[in-house]
Amino acid sequence: MPVLLPTSRTRGHSKGAGAHHAQDHVRDHAQDHAVVIAGGGPTGLMLAAELALAHVDVAMVERRADQELVGTRAGGLHARSIEILDQRGVADRFLREGQITQLAGFAWTRLDISDLPTRHAYGLALRQSHIERILADWVSELAVPIYRNREVTGFAQDETGIDVTLSGGETLRANYLVGCDGGRSLVRKAAGIDFAGSEPTLSNLMAEVEMRDEPAWGLRHDALGFHGISKTESGRVLVVVTEATLDRTGAPGPRDLSEALVAVYGTDFGLHNPSWISRFTDAARQAVSYRKARVLLAGDAAHIHHSVGGQGLNIGVQDAVNLGWKLAQVVKGLSPETLLDSYHAERHPLAARTLRNTKAQIALLRRGEDGLKAARDIVAELLAMDAPRQRFGAMMSGLDVHYDLGQGHALLGRRMPDLDLTVGGRPLRLFTLLHRARGLLLDFGDAGGLDTAPWADRIDLVEAGYHGAWELPSIGQVAAPKTVLVRPDGHVAWVGDGSQHGLAEAMTRWFGAAAA
Repeated sequence: MPVLLPTSRTRGHSKGAGAHHAQDHVRDHAQDHAVVIAGGGPTGLMLAAELALAHVDVAMVERRADQELVGTRAGGLHARSIEILDQRGVADRFLREGQITQLAGFAWTRLDISDLPTRHAYGLALRQSHIERILADWVSELAVPIYRNREVTGFAQDETGIDVTLSGGETLRANYLVGCDGGRSLVRKAAGIDFAGSEPTLSNLMAEVEMRDEPAWGLRHDALGFHGISKTESGRVLVVVTEATLDRTGAPGPRDLSEALVAVYGTDFGLHNPSWISRFTDAARQAVSYRKARVLLAGDAAHIHHSVGGQGLNIGVQDAVNLGWKLAQVVKGLSPETLLDSYHAERHPLAARTLRNTKAQIALLRRGEDGLKAARDIVAELLAMDAPRQRFGAMMSGLDVHYDLGQGHALLGRRMPDLDLTVGGRPLRLFTLLHRARGLLLDFGDAGGLDTAPWADRIDLVEAGYHGAWELPSIGQVAAPKTVLVRPDGHVAWVGDGSQHGLAEAMTRWFGAAAA
């Protein structure tokens, strides 16, 4: 059986072609990587970056020859995703190319989040093709090898690792395999993880085409469902149309699109020269477990739902940031494997909530009936009120994510706000301290004598000043803490009241045992 040549390079070395064409070489025994990621979409790329920042030997397997993407797919980043990228010092790369806008919405009711307490109180309109390209450039800078023109076709686990078989027969040896390979994930299926959920109730076609006649621009409802026609960046026409039946499956063609348009608009507007046509449904499914031994799932491999609300790419990226540092801790032998159980415990409920709100939106949108129109109008009136708007805006933009880490201060388990700190007499944004994806213990001047020396290789101790209000989306102002332990993903793991009670336990729980 042929196997692949190692292509990992020292972090920070100049980019070389070998990192992206590892499949061109073979040797006599399997290449070892600590982690292999199946799938090079946004979730896989973000996870690769997180592991590389933690100095873990990670490799990606991607079926595409390059990062080119056919189709429009996701259309932007929500506020929490922008915050995450800001935590790693790369948000400006995306902000330079996208359009800042109020992106959050619920059942086509736009939710203005500009008054929520975050530095990024907005969304970013940016097509997935651009998002992937920017992420891929960053991953390349971090010297992550990508085995292109290959797919994971199977694997075999044992007590010491996992052998990952690729198309073509090559083998990679790893400690862990992460399936970021989409809704039809082979990794999930081969692992025998059930993908529970609901069957589709509607089918949409999406396409980018040219039209000979002027189309009916904008959104509309009718007895079939919801539809929209708009212009793309290139000036071509983007079509989303609900099909009259669920009977058609597989790859759609121009005839399918023409018939669907005629059923809705009475004409296909002379459509021609389609760049691509895709079909998607409102099937809502979720992996019953995000981990099975040495196999983990993230992104669409772990959960699928309708695209309404634009949450899919965003929660996939957030899956990756939750998982990355935990997997790094385990791979390095700093934390026990039980730390990986917290990945499922924290992310599974969030995806379940996303499936729930997506189903609710589809229920409101799917028909143009008078009763549903009245329901949509009432929901829109409700969401125009400040408190519901802020609450739903925080949910749809990911700003309200709260992991259940037990009883305690309101900050516990929530995202740490990007405070304007004073450190060493100089102004410094808190997110700057998270660029290296390490733990962070903040002492706001009252604690003193905090002993983090046994965890100094994992946690940075920073004495900081801050004199503003502490305010969080959804819950408002909270009491100012004296000390805060922040995980690499930006969520608060421990809050101190001036004593060190519980600090050692929290550091051990999240960052492993103290060094000898």
